[in-house]
Amino acid sequence: MLKLNSFGFIRSYTKFLTFIATTILLADCQFRDLSRLQNNQSNLVQFVNPRIGTQSTPDLSAGNTYPAVAHPWGMNFWTPQTGSHDDRWIYNYDSKTINGFRCTHQPSPWVGDYGAFSIMPEVGELIIDEEKRALNYYHTSETSLPNYYGVTFHEKDISAEMTATNRGAMMRFEFPESQASWILLDAFPGGSYVKVIPSMQRVVGWCRNNSGGTPKDFALYFVADFDKPFDSFTLWNSDSLKTLQREIEGDHTGAALRFKTFKNEQINVRIATSFISLPQAATNLTREVSRFNFDQLKIKLNQTWNTELNKILIEGASADQREMFYTSLYRMLLFPRVFYELSEEGEMIHYSPFNGNIRPGYLFTDVGYWDVFRALFPFYTIMYPERNSNILKGILNAYKEGGWLPIWPSPGYRKIMIGNHSASLFADAYIKGIEDFDAELAYQAMKKDARVAPPHYVPGRDGIREYNNNGYVPYPEFTEATSKTLEYAYDDFCILQMAKKMKLSDDIAQYGARPFNYKNVFDSTTNFMRGRRLDGSWHEPFDPIEWGGPYTEGNAWHYTWSVFHDVRGLMDLMGGKKEFVKKLDQVFTTPSEFKVGTYGKVIHEMTEMVLINKGQYAHGNQPIQHMPYLYCYAGEPWKTQRHVRSIMTDLYRPTPDGYCGDEDNGQMSAWYVLSALGFYPVTPGHPSYVLGSPLFEKVTISLSNGNTFVIEAEENNEENIYVEKVELNGNRYDNNWILHEDIINGGKLTFYMNNKAEKKRGTNPENFPYSLSTESLKDQ
Repeated sequence: MLKLNSFGFIRSYTKFLTFIATTILLADCQFRDLSRLQNNQSNLVQFVNPRIGTQSTPDLSAGNTYPAVAHPWGMNFWTPQTGSHDDRWIYNYDSKTINGFRCTHQPSPWVGDYGAFSIMPEVGELIIDEEKRALNYYHTSETSLPNYYGVTFHEKDISAEMTATNRGAMMRFEFPESQASWILLDAFPGGSYVKVIPSMQRVVGWCRNNSGGTPKDFALYFVADFDKPFDSFTLWNSDSLKTLQREIEGDHTGAALRFKTFKNEQINVRIATSFISLPQAATNLTREVSRFNFDQLKIKLNQTWNTELNKILIEGASADQREMFYTSLYRMLLFPRVFYELSEEGEMIHYSPFNGNIRPGYLFTDVGYWDVFRALFPFYTIMYPERNSNILKGILNAYKEGGWLPIWPSPGYRKIMIGNHSASLFADAYIKGIEDFDAELAYQAMKKDARVAPPHYVPGRDGIREYNNNGYVPYPEFTEATSKTLEYAYDDFCILQMAKKMKLSDDIAQYGARPFNYKNVFDSTTNFMRGRRLDGSWHEPFDPIEWGGPYTEGNAWHYTWSVFHDVRGLMDLMGGKKEFVKKLDQVFTTPSEFKVGTYGKVIHEMTEMVLINKGQYAHGNQPIQHMPYLYCYAGEPWKTQRHVRSIMTDLYRPTPDGYCGDEDNGQMSAWYVLSALGFYPVTPGHPSYVLGSPLFEKVTISLSNGNTFVIEAEENNEENIYVEKVELNGNRYDNNWILHEDIINGGKLTFYMNNKAEKKRGTNPENFPYSLSTESLKDQ
């Protein structure tokens, strides 16, 4: 009889069994080779670099991103952690050590994390302190992709790998020969519970850490299964080790599982989470993770990402452009994250962070509508109308559960940023024919936001009474008042658009004038939007380069253009086309100087504006990102083409410091992707896009309705940035805009490029994009 007492024999035999099982399951599931996927798809995942934007600090954002291993819109993201658990810059490219592999739900370092915990391997002496247990690593020993992260810690001869599912993950750790190899599960401070079940090789628990926006009973529940029995285990609460307990509850608990390992032995950890309960976490584990091995899940997630990335194929891109484009597309498909789960019976349910109850239906979270209404959600109306509809259903569930539309849910109500831009999401979808949601309920919720002051714990229209009575929010009675006035006026436009489509004549009359409230904060003597006092006088002193005060994260140069819905009306206020273009030009030619104003210190957005060296243009923040497209409204589209191409080329790089400011839940990336395609949604809530300067020779877009939209740019290169002429489906096309239906119906948009500014095309006012003042599009 053979005696299985040899590490070498056991290892070989285990690998043989694993090989057989993997081969059978791979064949059964019809997983493909990674280089060529279903339907001859390309492996575009290889061009995604999740570490772009990770060289960020609180004082200077290069994206404020982290390398997320995640399912598209996944409920959890998984990332290496280089700092402490309370460091919101979870992964910093310049850090030399990693102390854990973290389950995170953080949408932005300015918002914070919740339901976070980490897992970390170590060898030898048990060390639970984050800083002391950290291991050195090198980027040359690191692989980061959307479906996989791997790193080797050479000093300890340990390697760590991660892949993910929607609500779970799998980690694979390789150890040296050791009598004391450890895997730590750190449930973080903030209240947590951990239980070890040796007979099941399982650890379960929950953690309550959060940054706000949660009811008192909030918890993330987790279940972790190990494929090797524990030799022993130790629990801890804060710094106190507990060797004789199987479960522990406290402020900061964790579990350390000890194993004897032979050289290069691998231990797999299968993990799933739930915001509902421990049994639901176990259901998620069974459904998504348990029946697969690591390589199968890695391949499966690779295929999932490739299915999405292959919906937009680009040709004629440089290596850097291709990496930047597909990394940006990856960033656009992360938020808002799924917050619903499927019960054991397959029913859709969710824990509501708005009332603490378990409710049926969709819910999505972790996204700032102030950021993403501008480009990300218009992109969804083109590429993901069904998902867009489901997100809107989730927003309405939040309204039903909490009584108010969210502005920056994470996971529940957060009082962050300004405006009521859920209204933009509803109106933009509805106007573009996405109607598979309760539009009547959405409309009533939008009107409630515009009429009723919310309670203190809910974000809403600050200064609503003054705005409704006087047509503007006064300053200094209210901070950021001018920005609020401009954004409330835009949100009122969105209400008006819904009323028009619903043919509600009384509401059309009631809301018809409110979108023009932006005029009440425009000073014709300076041609700037300014702070206005309650008595009607202008706030003094005034300096357009001074930040804060009546402006949100910007100054008068940035917010004067926040009239998304009526650019022609703004042009008239400035004295017509000539003065309007002059003012646009001055944005780029005025020195990049600033005064800190009411901020009292330099904030990162100020520094980023100076560093990009484009005058007062501050692409690192959202308020002015649409501004380069406004030349098209004055009949000078060649200036739009020049500036847009310059921004794409100069301010987006596939490097750790590749973004020029906060990436912000896909908005910064959406600007790049849509601009690279050759158009941009200046006016969400209207079914049109303004044309720019396409970046690639050819783009093929596969739409969800089965149609294909092709964009070609003849003679396109880094010098030929100007558009000589345009054809739509083979016919001459003189407009500076394109309708949504022209895209989703499929067809071909052809740009003919050259290196000379074409000062004839697009100069006829009939070719100008939509403005509310003129209702210029025939289909409006």
